[in-house]
Amino acid sequence: MVFSEYTFLFHFLPVFLAVYFATPARFRTIPLVIASYAFYGWVRYDFCLIMLASTVLDWAVSRRLEVTTGGRARRLLVACSVAGNLGLLAWFKYKNFGIDSWNTVATSLDLPEITVGQLILPVGISFYTFQSLSYTIDVYRRTVPAERSFLTFAAYVSLFPQLVAGPIVRYREIRESLAAPGPDTALFARGVFRFGLGLAKKVLIADSVGRFADHLFDGPFAGTGAIDAWTGVVAYSVQIYFDFSGYSDMAIGLGAMLGFRLPENFDSPYRSASVTEFWRRWHMTLSSWLRDYLYIPLGGNRRGRARTWVNLAVTMLLCGLWHGAQWTFVAWGAWHGALLLVERAGLVGDLDRFRPVRRFGTLLCVTLGWVVFRAADFDVAGRIFRSLFFLDGLGTFTLALWWSPLPGLIALSAGVLLAVWSPNTAVFERRITTPRAACAIALFWLACLTVLFQDYSPFLYFQF
Repeated sequence: MVFSEYTFLFHFLPVFLAVYFATPARFRTIPLVIASYAFYGWVRYDFCLIMLASTVLDWAVSRRLEVTTGGRARRLLVACSVAGNLGLLAWFKYKNFGIDSWNTVATSLDLPEITVGQLILPVGISFYTFQSLSYTIDVYRRTVPAERSFLTFAAYVSLFPQLVAGPIVRYREIRESLAAPGPDTALFARGVFRFGLGLAKKVLIADSVGRFADHLFDGPFAGTGAIDAWTGVVAYSVQIYFDFSGYSDMAIGLGAMLGFRLPENFDSPYRSASVTEFWRRWHMTLSSWLRDYLYIPLGGNRRGRARTWVNLAVTMLLCGLWHGAQWTFVAWGAWHGALLLVERAGLVGDLDRFRPVRRFGTLLCVTLGWVVFRAADFDVAGRIFRSLFFLDGLGTFTLALWWSPLPGLIALSAGVLLAVWSPNTAVFERRITTPRAACAIALFWLACLTVLFQDYSPFLYFQF
């Protein structure tokens, strides 16, 4: 089930809210956990068992960590949590990738191949695994106390607004709200406002421009001309931003409606003047997670320039691999890692005074990176790069032959303008004026009408 689905908007959410607010505040964790597991298991109920296993492991480990004083015993306990969580993630997300990679090498070396069944990736496992793991590590570091109530901890791990695509929430950020969830009127109103804008970003912009990107990357248009290539690549840049930031807005809005203040996940990343700044603005909860639980434990920038570069490269390679079990994602992580190393080495320092130039250069580098991120394989990416750099000629706007392109072009133009010049949604939420509220209501209802008449469109980050 997804937020932009008819069943969620007009059945699941209204019924849940009615039950949730009819329940006394101290007992609201019960319907919250039940609804979260129902939401997650809507299509595949057996996936709930995987999330439950991770929840039981980390809750039990954290309780033992709280009463264990020996350093070696505590390290062994947290190692069990890390091994268990990453083991689940590796088995379900990277088993197919490992076998396919081995078979490719085996074929070229005339070695025996491995033939086993393919696993289905549980939705959101990358997100709730990192979230649950951060809690155990924080308990080990004694920065948060262990949660005594298993039901409360289960609510933290399975909280359905951010369960399947983030933001990645730290336990300390919602600890107090978990005890007795329930918002005040102002917080609920802000939640409705934020949810409506997020739905509009997803349905009216991301889904509309997605057709251009899909026909370029999945259709017969790869390598047919620069016009099609740049239209499709820019469209995907707009699509992934409004799709993912729209989901985050909806998650934050739903959280506020239920009484939780979830962390911001985007801060107008396409306005960044460097790739370093981009990663402070894009998927902020993942960036901070990788910094606090990977980059800094590796040594961060405290052990000299060479070690800093190694730590940064490792972090970005693993960031790419986290996004998907495919070599194109590793290459995307390597691309961003290389850009960060160039900036860290000071090779672009002379452009500090020319922020517009740096913003354009950063946006161009990020956009080119999305080609490898979206392409099914390196062959598709290579053909698109040929077209982007005019090696296949200028071409014509053949994408328009498939359907009336006007709505998509309007959405693409609006998306580019909003992404590059408009502040993020949180800025509008700070002061909800009557015109802003009216605009949000209109966009929400337009998005709802669109949902009624369009095909099902899942969020892009569900696959990660």
